[in-house]
Parts: sequence; structure tokens; C-alpha cells
Amino acid sequence: MALTRYSEGDVVISTDKVTTSTWTNNTNNLTTNFTSSTQAIFNSPTSSGQFYLDVFQAVTSSTTAEIQYAVAYGNRVGSGSPDFTNDTGSFGLGASRTIYNQYRQLVFGDEAQNFTFSTHTPDDIYVINVNRSRFKHSLKPGTLNLHLSASNIGGTHLLKLTDDSVSSTGSAVITNLGRQFNLVSGSNGLTSGSNINQVANSSSYGFFYPDSGIIILNPDNFGGGLTPARNNGISTNSDRNHQKLYNHIRDAATFILDSDEKITSQYYFTRAKNNEYNYTTNPSFQDENGNLNFTSMIDNPQVYITTVGLYNDEGALVAVAKLSQPVAKDFTKEALIRVKLDY
Repeated sequence: MALTRYSEGDVVISTDKVTTSTWTNNTNNLTTNFTSSTQAIFNSPTSSGQFYLDVFQAVTSSTTAEIQYAVAYGNRVGSGSPDFTNDTGSFGLGASRTIYNQYRQLVFGDEAQNFTFSTHTPDDIYVINVNRSRFKHSLKPGTLNLHLSASNIGGTHLLKLTDDSVSSTGSAVITNLGRQFNLVSGSNGLTSGSNINQVANSSSYGFFYPDSGIIILNPDNFGGGLTPARNNGISTNSDRNHQKLYNHIRDAATFILDSDEKITSQYYFTRAKNNEYNYTTNPSFQDENGNLNFTSMIDNPQVYITTVGLYNDEGALVAVAKLSQPVAKDFTKEALIRVKLDY
């Protein structure tokens, strides 16, 4: 079988950015939120529900239900969740402390640095972790619109959060989780209205990490119903702070967030010149002695191209492209077929 090597200029590479909604079925706004009764359990200090709550777009009994994001609560001294044990020396070792340590390790690379929002360092954080299967390469800055219900959040206002990536004073800094933007009151990446400060100098509602799908919230800047319950010392009960956050997201019913995907396309311009590929390799065209079974193919061959195979330098077939319809080929015709590979 004769193979034709691609010449310089026959291969072209192009990269495009595709933006889609993060949520299942390309839903623009996640208006329905559900938790699972088998995951959101708090019957022991080590139950998964103590650490996080998975949130679905449909009731979990539905075959269409998929995890969209998870919410968690972290406290650097272990308040807000029951201790793993009540033994001396284990006080404060619970789910909330584990969560806080996990995320500061992800962001800062160590467990010594605390989360500071502007000049304010709270003891705790709320976390929204977008499920990895929901976005492609990264979330898209400027598309975040997260509403929290008005019930006892710093008064009676409905809180509308976005990142400040579009603002002229955007806060992009590079961390271990990639880019970091401030969370502010506004929409579509722009600060608007008044960013209400529940605590002096707590000017940021939190951070947005689009490259990792993580949102970290500053609880001290919300107040009201989102003020975490912080039990100090030995704790045997869960305060379920992350469930409070889930309730406010669910009741507001507005969570818009897009994702970006870079698609690299490689185009192979496959040329069959007039004197090439005019004879079939189908073994049924020859008898056992190698003679053509169809004499018309001797002087006036005509074949149809249906497939293009791409081979590596060792002659191994690595890709196959099927044509939508056969292309007629003989000594009077040349064919130019564009093969596109996306990756």
C-alpha cells in the first residue's frame, strides 16, 4: 500500500476558546438545588456530611441528577463541628479544622498561613467547590453571578455576588490554585452598589479561583443568618454551618457560572493528485493469479474515496477519517480533503 507524506504547509494548527455553561445540559442558571439524604448525614463526627454537602440540580432519586457543586465550612481552631474524639489533646480536631487546613494548603501550600480578606483575618471560611466534571479547562471570570437569599443576611437585602475581574481594579493574583479574584457585590464581573462591611476592614466577600473551580467566602462579611455558629472547646454536636450556606443559595435560586475550554484543531490537507490513488486495494478485484476481474479497470480505472487514514512514521494507523459521501477519483480528477483533529 502506497502512503503519501504530508508536505510543509499541508498541516495547520488552530486554537479556539469555547464557552459553555458550567451546569448540566448547558443550563445557564442553576435555579434548583438538592442534597442527598444518603450523603448529607451528621450522625458521627466523621460522617461525610460533616465535611461537605454535595448539591444536585435534580432530586437524587432522578436518573438525571448529577453533582453540580459542594459546600463546606472550615474553622482554623476546629469550632463549628464535633471533635473526632473527646480525649485530651484532641479538642478542636474535627471536620471544620480539617476543611480549613485542606484549603489553606491548596491555596498557600502550607498550614501556617490564614485566609485574610483585605486586612481582616476571620477564624473561618465557607467554601463552594464546583464539581470537576462540570467545567472544562477553567471557569470563566466575569460570568459569576451568585445570589444569596435575603433572609437575615446583613439586613433585608438580597446579596448579589460576582468576581471583580472586569472591574478596573481587578484583584487577579496568582496562587497555588491559579488566578484569584475578589468576590464583590455586583454582577458579571463588575462591582456595583455598596459592598456592605459587616466587620471593619472586611472589604472582600471572599475569593474566586476560576482555574480550580473554587469559591472561598468570608463569613464575617455576611452577618445575620450566615454568621457561623462557633462552639469553642469540646463539641459533640454539629452546627451545620455549610448547610446554612446551602439554604441561602437554594432560596435565592440564582447561580450563573460559565466555563472555558481551549480546543486545539489540527487540519491535514490531504491531496490525491491525478496520477495517485486510481486503483482499488480491494482484494475482490483480483483473481488468485493477480489478474483484474474487471477489465474496464485496466485502461480507464475509476474508484471512490471513502476513508482517509493517518499513519505515523512507523507506518501504524493512528487516525481514521470517514467522508460523508464517496468522492469519485480517476486519472482526470484530483481530490483535496481536509481532515480535522480536535484535542
